Amino acid sequence: MALDILIPYWGDPGYMKVTVNSVLAQNNGDWKLTVVDDAYPSDEIKDFVAALGDDRITYIRKDQNEGITENYRTCVSLASEEVMVILGCDDVLLPNYVDVILDAHKRFPDAAIIQPGVEVIDENGAVVSTLVDAVKQKFVKPRGGGVQLLSGEMIASNLLHGDWLYWPSLAFRTDKLREVDFRDGFPIIQDLALIMDMIYRGDQLLVEPSVCFQYRRHSASASSTKLVDGSRFAGERDYFSLAASQAEELGWARAALSARLRLTSRAHALSLLPKAVASRNLPAVKALTRHTFGN
Repeated sequence: MALDILIPYWGDPGYMKVTVNSVLAQNNGDWKLTVVDDAYPSDEIKDFVAALGDDRITYIRKDQNEGITENYRTCVSLASEEVMVILGCDDVLLPNYVDVILDAHKRFPDAAIIQPGVEVIDENGAVVSTLVDAVKQKFVKPRGGGVQLLSGEMIASNLLHGDWLYWPSLAFRTDKLREVDFRDGFPIIQDLALIMDMIYRGDQLLVEPSVCFQYRRHSASASSTKLVDGSRFAGERDYFSLAASQAEELGWARAALSARLRLTSRAHALSLLPKAVASRNLPAVKALTRHTFGN
């Protein structure tokens, strides 16, 4: 069984080449790679893939840019193997990634989502430790070492308290992923929205702590730039309201309360307030204040 790796591409060609090369460098060659180019204004990656001459790699270019949500949907529709990953076009697979994922799926075939061990890198590829990641891993992520199989209200409440997952590192059972869809209207938080929809349906999340993935954090990311004008937090508020309603329909009171409180999300906005005040960015100050202290 091969691992289906799909990359919804739009971005820096230099980072993208590093990502593709990390797939080629896998210890286990049992993988298929599909690049879905969302009409990026350059043929550099098309030419790069063609020059590789590897029949495990497929390149597809869209006629026009459709946006990240539609490109995610395209990637899901193209998967043909039991397990798939939607890899970020600036992230890096360590050489053991395919081995870790396929072995985890073999041992826990009922798990719909696999979260492997992740380290964070910066723009230059250096491993870094950020405050955001430290909080997620030390205070939000469920405690306990080794492999963990999580499901139900406990993990729903935990993820609504704070999303400690690393979306592009996640592997999915293809059939389970196809039973849900990406929600329109949540471009920044759509990853959590989809995962929560799976959890609400009863799907299981497997935590496999073996480090095999490098997640890139840099200031040019969509989620980072949206912080400036407050649009990220407006979308988060809308989503948490929806998530609370979903939990209430299931009778999951604890999860609903976590969604209503959204404590980690509020703390994130509060941490950005001093910078917004210092820069005299009044719209940002208003947006951050509302998100931190509002209902």
